[in-house]
Amino acid sequence: MKKRPELLAPAGTMEKLQMALAYGADAAYLGGVQFGLRAFGGNFANEEIRAAVQLAHGAGKKVYVTVNVFPHNDDLVSLPDYLRFLAEVGADAVLVADLGVFMLVREAAPTLPVHISTQANNVNWRTVRAWQELGAARVVLARELSREEIREIRRHTSVELELFVHGAMCISYSGRCLLSSYFTGRDANRGACAQSCRWKYALVEMSRPGEYYPIAEDERGTYIMNSKDLCLLPHLDEVVRCGIDSLKIEGRMKSVHYVASVVKAYRMALDACLSGNPYEVREEWRAELEKVSHRAYTTGFFFGKTTGADQIYGSSSYEQTSDFVGLVRAYDPVTQIATVEQRNNMKLGQEIEVFQPVGAPFRQNLSEMWDEEGQEIAAAPHPQQIVRIRMMQEVAANSILRRDVPMKKEE
Repeated sequence: MKKRPELLAPAGTMEKLQMALAYGADAAYLGGVQFGLRAFGGNFANEEIRAAVQLAHGAGKKVYVTVNVFPHNDDLVSLPDYLRFLAEVGADAVLVADLGVFMLVREAAPTLPVHISTQANNVNWRTVRAWQELGAARVVLARELSREEIREIRRHTSVELELFVHGAMCISYSGRCLLSSYFTGRDANRGACAQSCRWKYALVEMSRPGEYYPIAEDERGTYIMNSKDLCLLPHLDEVVRCGIDSLKIEGRMKSVHYVASVVKAYRMALDACLSGNPYEVREEWRAELEKVSHRAYTTGFFFGKTTGADQIYGSSSYEQTSDFVGLVRAYDPVTQIATVEQRNNMKLGQEIEVFQPVGAPFRQNLSEMWDEEGQEIAAAPHPQQIVRIRMMQEVAANSILRRDVPMKKEE
């Protein structure tokens, strides 16, 4: 029987955590206000972390907290108390990248399990075994590994292994980058990345200021460090066979729609992998990953070294086939009316797709809509406006309403 890996989802906010758990994640990772590598990711205050742990544990699931900053001396002053707090509220583990932080966790909160972040550059079995012998509960493998390298690491170690299977890739080595700090003063290794690798670059000859030469033969210039997004869903059975214990989805700064859609697609795919039947990728899983905001997909390093085909040269923009327009907060089966929080302009006559935590999505037209006072309305234009909508089928709380994005015309 195949090992059952954990499906690990990002949670940039409490709402995203709720959606990740509702749509099938076994665990979620989040960051506190300090000591994580997502300074702008909607991080959790201490009491929010306490509430997040209670929410996850109430659902029989886990929460891991990122403490993967590369700290300077000043950062160490308040870190021990923070670690003791995480242990006290019952966080299931902390993610760290720095050896000093690892040792501090062992001293300040010895019962708190430690996961070693991908930022620690875990690319060989000797390094992974060293963390294992130091007492780490899990090691997050670097994105730069092939399946053969992953299998060799598994053969030589017994510690839990975590692997990124979906999400954004950056030009840095295992997430450690100096570009942002150099260009903007925002230190990516302390949580403030400006995503400099997504910018448009050109060559300039020093004696000819103002004369820009595109690096590629394209009048638009080139985004030479703009990677495609990782997607291993079509090869998830091979990932499982590598002996991975946790499948990680990137995206604490992504939307609620992204978290729900990607988690559910991977939940269905992983369940299919573990069913005992031959793994066949279903088209609806692929379609689900196209509906959310993303760049073109790549398998990254999983099948070997990357090539120019794994980069995007003409643009740093995202693509998607659906817009998130509303979130179901409640449903009354007697009246067949859903209470919906608007997330994008909705109006009568539009066709919407209803995407639910469990079961297949369905489509219907928006035929009747009321405001909070019960007045009939033809449109819901205000951000997070609460409206009531007549539904053609029963819907669950946390269901997502979305509409198709019009196809762009060829120029």
